[in-house]
Amino acid sequence: MKPARLVIAAFLFAIASGLLWWLNKKESSTPKSMASTDSIKILELKQEQIQNLALDKTGSEPIELKRVGGKWSITAPKPLGADQDAVSNMLSTLSSLSSDRLIEDKATNVDQYGLAHPSLSVSAMQQSGKTVKLLFGDSTPAGTGCYAELAGDQRVFTVANYSKSAFEKSVSDLRDKRLLAFETEKLTRIELTAKKPSIEFGRTRNQWQIVKPKPARADQSAVDDLVRSLHDAKMELSPALDDKKLAAAFNSATPLATARITDVSGTQELQIRKAKDDFYAKSSLVAGVYKISASTVTPLDKALDDFRNKKLFEFGYVDPDKLDLHDNGKQHLLTHANGDWWSNGTKMDSEAVNSLLGRIRDLSATKFPDSGFAASLLDLTVISNEGKRTEKALISKNGDRYIAKREGEPALYELDPTAVNDLRNAVDGLKPAPAPPPAPAKK
Repeated sequence: MKPARLVIAAFLFAIASGLLWWLNKKESSTPKSMASTDSIKILELKQEQIQNLALDKTGSEPIELKRVGGKWSITAPKPLGADQDAVSNMLSTLSSLSSDRLIEDKATNVDQYGLAHPSLSVSAMQQSGKTVKLLFGDSTPAGTGCYAELAGDQRVFTVANYSKSAFEKSVSDLRDKRLLAFETEKLTRIELTAKKPSIEFGRTRNQWQIVKPKPARADQSAVDDLVRSLHDAKMELSPALDDKKLAAAFNSATPLATARITDVSGTQELQIRKAKDDFYAKSSLVAGVYKISASTVTPLDKALDDFRNKKLFEFGYVDPDKLDLHDNGKQHLLTHANGDWWSNGTKMDSEAVNSLLGRIRDLSATKFPDSGFAASLLDLTVISNEGKRTEKALISKNGDRYIAKREGEPALYELDPTAVNDLRNAVDGLKPAPAPPPAPAKK
């Protein structure tokens, strides 16, 4: 090798050696520092016994949280409801915190680790009154972790960065962002004012029904989407939007929807307004005005017909027990037993019956007229759920329109003429099952 290249190689090797020494200088130069490279438990607490938490981060207001009656709330810098899941995640990290490495067993100069003036401290008071305080210092030279110690304990550890970031939370991170607080299964009533007329839903035996403006069957999935949206409605927090700006925006915006929900604890209200592409909300649960996402608003911005059950029959995809049809005075009585369909003692072709059932299931309202029902042309009675459910519908023809109604209900359903014609063709297509092939002749 040429002398010049040899000199360059030696110079580069010296730089690399120096960098390696610098990255490890704290861990390798501290007397008796290599106490352990194994993972060590720093804390082992029972989450349910922690009653108070305090977070003090350099450059931020200290945050204090308190558990009362099993629920956490923020007490400083100002009283606010707390996000229970967010606090629970912090407790989970704190209660079983482990170190990557024990740096010093008896440190005498913690300033070299940034622990004399820690960038973050976490204090936890237990039911017994004992308080533990966890201190976080500088990042390690490699940048993969940071130094940590317990107040009153001379040991210095390194912990992973994610352990520290679990506690680097702001008030916005920890506050309860829900605009309504209720348990879905305990909800009994919803009043929705979005598009006229206003709608009121009531729940009986876990089934939602439309109560106002007049009783009607509800589309369960549509109401469930509404409930889910109300349950998940959360404020969007932004430092750029102060309380005065939000209040002014709400006051000048156009009212879009108001929802009132009632459960065992009482009634809560959420008002939503729109200004261009932005949505603002005011809740009876928390003070102030907040921005909310468009996805929260979509299930609320619906009219009455969007929540109505358009299906004429509700027996679903389980085969019913009995089917009774009267088409222009001609009766077809079908019963289901042991997997087969029968009519007056004759086994029926299962494919033809299943085609008819499919046509009945497909009968849905294209609109809900207020009038137009004339003399019944087609009567259908479906008995299902082991005889516990009986549904009867009458279909009439008024000009070119087919208007139907369910027995015992005031609502009218306008049906697609093609769907009714397909149904009647399926009735005409009913036929006996083909005869079984003859048994082979005995030899």
